[in-house]
Amino acid sequence: MSKLSYEDKINIYNERKQGNSVINISKRYDVRKDVIKYLIRLIDKHGYDILRTSKNRIFTKEEKERIINRVLINNESACSVAIDEGLLSQGMLQNWIKKYNDMSYNIVERKRGRSPTIMRKSNKAKKTETIEEENERLKKENLYLKAELEYSKKLRAVVQARKNQQKKKK
Repeated sequence: MSKLSYEDKINIYNERKQGNSVINISKRYDVRKDVIKYLIRLIDKHGYDILRTSKNRIFTKEEKERIINRVLINNESACSVAIDEGLLSQGMLQNWIKKYNDMSYNIVERKRGRSPTIMRKSNKAKKTETIEEENERLKKENLYLKAELEYSKKLRAVVQARKNQQKKKK
């Protein structure tokens, strides 16, 4: 299925209002029939302005909860609620309801951008350990670093000795 442009959506609406069948429009634009039916109902209710091309509409937690409650508590159909609220697809509302049920009836805003997972893990580890545990961890780390330093010194000495032997042979 291809993503429809603003012009495609307007053309689909105009073709349907001229009497073309949903099946023919569906084949022409390579879109499911229910998407076309939803688009027609959405434009009938809200007009062409609902097909904005600039920015996506961002819903607050309160708005999402109110919309979800209309479906779950008031037993309204998801499709009619999505059209009333002006959602660009019925799938948006279905996803919200699914996440709402999965998150134990809490609405969690999706954080945008990359999450700093490495920093979070290290901060949590430091907060939970006691002073004695931290001292023990630091002692072990110190011993490891000392051993690593000794190893690198010996390796450097071996490499230097080999270079000196090669110079003497020439």
